[in-house]
Amino acid sequence: MGRTLFSALFVFSAWQKYLEFGVDGGPSAKLLAVKTDLVRTHVAGSLGVILPEVDEKYLLMTGIVLEGLGGILFTVGSNLGAIMLLLFLAAVTPVMHDFYNYEPSSPQFTTEFFQFMKNLSLVGALLFFMAMRSSRSVKTGRKKAKPKTN
Repeated sequence: MGRTLFSALFVFSAWQKYLEFGVDGGPSAKLLAVKTDLVRTHVAGSLGVILPEVDEKYLLMTGIVLEGLGGILFTVGSNLGAIMLLLFLAAVTPVMHDFYNYEPSSPQFTTEFFQFMKNLSLVGALLFFMAMRSSRSVKTGRKKAKPKTN
């Protein structure tokens, strides 16, 4: 039940983006274009590295697949689904929730910072799930020692 409720967040979000996609990528692609431009500017100004331009429709399509398929696989208990969701969150979180571009006293900073922290908590839940799966497979992989009888 917990995995189903957790993954519903991702599956429904991916479904909504898919329905709005259209020819131009829809509103999600437009927002992504603005956010990637901000990231490109921030990286160029901070690190002096110019990031290549990528069509936001392809980034959005990749995100929809990672989010939707990862959510479905996670529902059935797959580590691959958890990894796909981790990749999605690792790519999306710093780009879409760019609190670092706002003054700490602004309302946008607070909103983006809380959304960033929400995504970090989702990453933590996925890591916890993967650790639990790993420890369960280690426990079931060991054989019990038979008691010695003399």
